[in-house]
Amino acid sequence: MTHQERTSRAVENGSAAGTRGVLRFLTCGSVDDGKSTLIGRLLYDSKLLFEDQVNTLERDSRKHGTTGEEIDFALLLDGLEAEREQGITIDVAYRFFATSKRKFVVADTPGHEQYTRNMATGASTADVAVILVDSRKGVLTQTLRHTYIARMMGIRHVVLAVNKMDLAGHSSGRFHEIVAAYLKIAEGLGFDSIIPIPMSARYGDNLTRKTESMTWYTGPTLLEYLEELDVSSSVSAEAFRMPVQWVNRPDLNFRGYSGLIVAGTVRVGDEIIVAASGTPARVERIVTADGDLDQAEAGESITLVLDREIDVSRGDVLASAEDRPEVSDQFAAEMLWMNEDHLLPGRSYLLKIGATTTPASVSALKHKIDINTFEKQPCTKLEINEIGLCNIACARSVVFDPYHQIRDMGAFILIDRFSNQTVGAGMIRFGLRRASNIHRHAMDVDKEARARIKGQTPSVLWFTGLSGAGKSTVANIVERKLTEAGLHTYSLDGDNVRHGLNRDLGFTDVDRVENIRRIGEVAKLFVDAGLIVTCSFISPFRSERQMVRELLDEGEFVEVFVDTPIEVCMERDPKGLYKKARSGEIKNFTGMDSPYEAPQEPEIRVDTSRVSAEEAADEVIAYLLERHRAG
Repeated sequence: MTHQERTSRAVENGSAAGTRGVLRFLTCGSVDDGKSTLIGRLLYDSKLLFEDQVNTLERDSRKHGTTGEEIDFALLLDGLEAEREQGITIDVAYRFFATSKRKFVVADTPGHEQYTRNMATGASTADVAVILVDSRKGVLTQTLRHTYIARMMGIRHVVLAVNKMDLAGHSSGRFHEIVAAYLKIAEGLGFDSIIPIPMSARYGDNLTRKTESMTWYTGPTLLEYLEELDVSSSVSAEAFRMPVQWVNRPDLNFRGYSGLIVAGTVRVGDEIIVAASGTPARVERIVTADGDLDQAEAGESITLVLDREIDVSRGDVLASAEDRPEVSDQFAAEMLWMNEDHLLPGRSYLLKIGATTTPASVSALKHKIDINTFEKQPCTKLEINEIGLCNIACARSVVFDPYHQIRDMGAFILIDRFSNQTVGAGMIRFGLRRASNIHRHAMDVDKEARARIKGQTPSVLWFTGLSGAGKSTVANIVERKLTEAGLHTYSLDGDNVRHGLNRDLGFTDVDRVENIRRIGEVAKLFVDAGLIVTCSFISPFRSERQMVRELLDEGEFVEVFVDTPIEVCMERDPKGLYKKARSGEIKNFTGMDSPYEAPQEPEIRVDTSRVSAEEAADEVIAYLLERHRAG
């Protein structure tokens, strides 16, 4: 079926639907393609602005406008002063309006590449993407990026708005040239419909009315298309899903579970389950601020009262007992990366899905998308604004449905554990199941028993610092002194493990992350054996050191920052590595062309340029003795 046939089918279905519901659409595309102007003109021509809004718009146009004496309709949405001064949109601006046929919520999203995350935010709730193209510039990389994100975010319908046709002489040839270039790439993404419309948003041509300047175009205006398009959602027909936002317990006589229904319908008497545990119950009441209901459906906020008390907490998902969501700690997902620091497989982030937050990492990065061709490319990391397919491993199981089935159950974000910034947006494609024959085996002898026999408190002494700082030297003395005192120890050293366990790893950021992940797991095993283990590793990234800390019980991880200045380390240069790094023989060398993130609050800080290695080791021993007495 061609895109014209799909579009005609979609409009016909919309005509047959009768009363229209709310339609959410966004405008997107490259910088200065006319997105804000389009929406402003749409509202103006539809007589949807109050007189005071028009007066304000005329005044602002004289002060900030770019259209001479004419009204600059872009200013209606460019509400931030920074946007008005620069003539760009840097935030997502939402507007609500209605015609006699339908209600609309429109999101005006920024075109700059650095604000791609804002575009993704607008697309996450939209039904239609109006993708603008400047007729002079044609299809740009940002046009294609926004198209792919629209598809990734579940948008089914696209309007290709070829704007500023007045600046292209209203040329039919130029319009069809742009449409052909766009469809050559975009048609393979599987949109339900793609409709191209030539327009001049500044003058209102083909927005709400046809224009004599382009009589060769016989299709609908933008408003006609949006009014007639059927985007009736199937979410109400899906299985019931309600993430619990709040356990409502005002007194001892009432217990309810409050949340927004994101899919399906629930009725009094229905059997539902707590998705994670599978615990069943029946719906006794559906409570709202306006009174009890017999049934409720997607989009409604309710409180459910069940026929018996069960274990339900914030973050749990109440679901249909007959059609349950997936529960897994691993899944495949499409990821839009939003941070200047690139995504590294193995690094620990916080994953937030619904009301649930859990530590998670990218266990495998399958490929990234060439945004100019939509082809898949092999990769080892994702840079800012890049899109890729990856496997995610969570610290605990989460409840989800694939994103293409239920948006709200399949969307998640990744959060940096130190800055608390959102660094990635993901859409779950499918769950990954572990081999069903692998289970944890309970052992009679545990960590406490092994430590009791040895008469010591097991722990990890994690020595971090630049090459040449003296980590291995101090750690070696610490282990010797502990052994002489009759304690049981083991030493893991950065160079030594690379001769065996980690001999397959290099020194890229990705390999450094994996290096520390493996060491963390080994160190955890030694602690489980009741040992005091010294670990001497540059370990340049705070995220990985924090990851190891979280593998262990509270108090078992002792971070020793060997805070020796780099000038001293370079002067020592015991292995000649700084010399080789300066001459270009070694790449990705920490402190030179690869960063070192110093500990912010280490348990112990020593500087071997000020104290001897023996004195530094004594400080570590003193800390352990003091902790032992305090315990």
